[in-house]
Amino acid sequence: MSSDAMNLRPRILLHALAKNWWLILLRGLAAIAFGVIAFMMPGIGIASLVILYGAYAMVDGIVALVAAFSGEAKDQRWWLAAIGLLGLAVGVMTLMWPGVTALALLYFIAFWAIAIGVMQIVGAIRMRKEIDNEWWLGLGGLLSVLLGVVMILMPGAGALGLIWAIASFAIVYGVTLVMLSLRLRKHNH
Repeated sequence: MSSDAMNLRPRILLHALAKNWWLILLRGLAAIAFGVIAFMMPGIGIASLVILYGAYAMVDGIVALVAAFSGEAKDQRWWLAAIGLLGLAVGVMTLMWPGVTALALLYFIAFWAIAIGVMQIVGAIRMRKEIDNEWWLGLGGLLSVLLGVVMILMPGAGALGLIWAIASFAIVYGVTLVMLSLRLRKHNH
């Protein structure tokens, strides 16, 4: 493949993401809403958190898949499709076994967060020459990886700590997606 074709790939990816900037915005708003609800109602219990989290992961996965398969250059958005599939898988597994223990939920979320974070860092690296402030995507990915690692290293922090950590992550992560979507929107015009 020629270097011109290699240089064109991130630009095609940027165009496709910019065209669907609103889907990234929806993902960010869903994450923020999830975080706010979890903060406002920490006493809802781990079973309710399981259901709420499962629904969030499925919605996030569906929106990511729609974004991945919308428009041109579908082969360039494998990382977004992978995020969508991971979100759907975790959401379905979470809803299929609502009686899962807090520790099992913690590990589901931790590995999901690490996988998504790595995919987003890869996406940010691929777009670094095509968009200013691509670091918003990379920062969201780094936050996701850090959350996953902390959750694995400190599983005994307790259900309330888990709820607050997830809520905090969801809000900050949602803000990074909203900021990225607004940046992509400018490229759509």
